[in-house]
Amino acid sequence: MRGTGADPRDFPLSEAEDDGGVGAINQILGFHLRLAHGAVYRHFQETFEQLDLTQKQVSVLWLVGDHPGIAQTDLAQRLQMDRATVMAIVNRLQARDFLVRGASTHDRRRQTLTLQPAGVEALKLAREAIVEHETWLKARFTKREVTQLIGLLSRIHA
Repeated sequence: MRGTGADPRDFPLSEAEDDGGVGAINQILGFHLRLAHGAVYRHFQETFEQLDLTQKQVSVLWLVGDHPGIAQTDLAQRLQMDRATVMAIVNRLQARDFLVRGASTHDRRRQTLTLQPAGVEALKLAREAIVEHETWLKARFTKREVTQLIGLLSRIHA
């Protein structure tokens, strides 16, 4: 394993340990992160199915709702996405009449984003669905563990 000096053989399983039938890969953190991501993503999809919104679209609506007039470039930076991806998401949301682009009053090269009434309603429904989704997810942990988990995961993506 590059850069760590670790070797896959460094993760032996004790005979008593239940490996779920996957062997030594059960000791790989990335494997568990992938499984956890998959479970969270599937539940998100089920929860948001009726809204016909992706996680990224919800994130864009949420930030635009919290920061009316936010520049598209600032949105990309805050979401840690490339500008082309954000532009494609904004295009889809604008086609659904959820938001509108405008020219910045401070810098004409920047495009600002503002929610339309349909976007406000979509965001309202999305926030309700997020409460349901987060309740499902956080039910697996204590409040202290949730805080700790957010801190630990932040170390990876920060």
